Amino acid sequence: MTTGKRARLERIGTDGRILNVPMDHGITIGPVSGLRRIEETIDAVTRAGADSVLTQKGLADRVHPNKNDAGYVVHLNASTTLGPDANDKRLTGTVEEAVRLGADAVSLHMNVGSDSEPRQLEQLARITDDAERFGMPVLAMTYARGPGIDEHDAESLAHAVRLAEEVGADVAKTAFSGDAESYRTVARATSLPVIMAGGSPGDDLSMLENARAAVDAGAAGVSMGRSIFGHDDPGAMARAVSGVVHDDRSPERAAEDAGLIVR
Repeated sequence: MTTGKRARLERIGTDGRILNVPMDHGITIGPVSGLRRIEETIDAVTRAGADSVLTQKGLADRVHPNKNDAGYVVHLNASTTLGPDANDKRLTGTVEEAVRLGADAVSLHMNVGSDSEPRQLEQLARITDDAERFGMPVLAMTYARGPGIDEHDAESLAHAVRLAEEVGADVAKTAFSGDAESYRTVARATSLPVIMAGGSPGDDLSMLENARAAVDAGAAGVSMGRSIFGHDDPGAMARAVSGVVHDDRSPERAAEDAGLIVR
């Protein structure tokens, strides 16, 4: 690993643990709550302990003044829920653009098992090659999604994160399998740091319990978007997740310390 890549990886996490807040959802589902005034959300979550935020390239100038020295990840592909196939992610940027925009890492979404898998596999291979030339870390969001595939099956998720390593990524993000025991299968499938995707929002305590289970299973952290930026108090939710990821607190203690009311 080059010195530059190592330095950039350190900027998106803290002491080997990662709390990332992806906010690229505006291109996928539109300007939902928490993304309309994204500057305020970025400021709140980074003050509360998020190590890094993630957006599409067009929002870079709204990110930098508000991220409080946190890391910045530029996402390089997308699709929309209005289009014919939400799984068919197409390229929206390049590594060179991300370098010009001051990114500390780039990310790419891949749906393993979907009809668009072959194209996305080629995309990921090209991005990791380009990133290596620039000393830029790659966060591969490799999900198990396709006909007949259980998106939370541990063996399928293990295959997905192993694919990320095989193609040259530096961090692998994938869905949660439902419990710590099964997620160990995922975390042990690769030598890369694995971070748990937040997925569809649930109640605060259940999301914190998922984060706790993933970390207990060996995950390096969490990449949680809608449950944080769409929360009534994004800063409080980010603080609670940070308490689990960085301070090894229980879900209940993390929620209490962050001022969240959970039942």
